Amino acid sequence: MKHFTSVHDVQDVAALVDEVLQLKQSPYAHKSLGQDKTLGLIFLNPSLRTRLSTQKAGMNLGMNVMVMNLDKEGWALETQEGVIMNGTTVEHIKEAAAVMGQYCDIIGLRSFPKLQDREEDYSEDLLNKFIQYAKVPVVSLESATRHPLQSLADLVTIKEQKVSGKKPKVVLSWAPHIKPIPQCVANSFAEWMQQADVELVIANPEGYDLSEEFTQGAQVLHNQNEALEGADFVYVKNWSSYENYGQVLTDGEGWMITNEKLALTNNAKVMHCLPVRRGLELSHEVLDGPNSLVIEQANNRLYAAQAVLKRMLEGNN
Repeated sequence: MKHFTSVHDVQDVAALVDEVLQLKQSPYAHKSLGQDKTLGLIFLNPSLRTRLSTQKAGMNLGMNVMVMNLDKEGWALETQEGVIMNGTTVEHIKEAAAVMGQYCDIIGLRSFPKLQDREEDYSEDLLNKFIQYAKVPVVSLESATRHPLQSLADLVTIKEQKVSGKKPKVVLSWAPHIKPIPQCVANSFAEWMQQADVELVIANPEGYDLSEEFTQGAQVLHNQNEALEGADFVYVKNWSSYENYGQVLTDGEGWMITNEKLALTNNAKVMHCLPVRRGLELSHEVLDGPNSLVIEQANNRLYAAQAVLKRMLEGNN
């Protein structure tokens, strides 16, 4: 595996999921694999689970790990070609990424979209230029359009929790929020579910349909109650409008998942990538109840990252 930026970098998704579960049973079995190798984790945005899980994943494989909050500890980064740098930017990505590539054998990069220009965000300009100039394997720790490590962990969690022999109904349900949130997690989850043996239904208000690039093959409903009927898993996540890019179109009244909503499902397990705004995105009763899988998901982030790093070190697909 050269780079890990989306499900399209994985040759056999089911085999990768199985490898994650194997590593979960024996997390230190490949500790010599990363000996004398360095993992650089570069963050342009805040992180808790992604940072800690990927850092520990590298350590479990015997890697040296360096972490840099580039937005706070580095120079302001320029990404445009041919620009005269007489403004606020101090260092060009050409030199910054190239230097990091000299210091690190694998680099993880996290950078959120600006939610101002859809074409710019969905071009993945920063991630692609980083890959171009670093010249070492790059793993996305969340980009402008996707969060593949989260989605891999989500798929692992569903496989662990589903009823054997039954194709589960998985509902990706939009949730309220107080500010514009990127589509990354929702895009990525939908994309990975298309590669899994599940029935995917997406529920969101009018005006919040995701890009068809990520939802082809999924049923999209604007009636949450209808979508929840018979669901085995409900994945809760907010995202801003794709059509009216980056905008918040509704306060989302009535869209928060509660125990009353869960009564419509097949006693569904409830998932969220975290952090979660309690009492807004998800009710306290659900998060603290027996149907919540949010901690299990977070735990699987470690082994998902470890499986990806292992394949990068091995050079496998």
